[in-house]
Amino acid sequence: MGLIVTIIVGFIVGLIARAIMPGNQSMGLIMTTILGIVGALLASYGGGMLGLYPAGSPVGWIASVIGAIVVLFLYGLVTKKS
Repeated sequence: MGLIVTIIVGFIVGLIARAIMPGNQSMGLIMTTILGIVGALLASYGGGMLGLYPAGSPVGWIASVIGAIVVLFLYGLVTKKS
């Protein structure tokens, strides 16, 4: 059950991050989900290591979206066409 919830949350976070980030990100549903999961993990572990917020707090959603935006920005830099 935990894996399914992680995938659903990752998908939602990925969609929000893609909606906030300007520009055209040509990604499918799977890449959007992976983006959200990686962003949420980045924010979760980063916030936990810094002691900014406890696990399961509502601010974790905001941090997850910010983490996904960071990952999306880095993804754009890596896949940038010259």
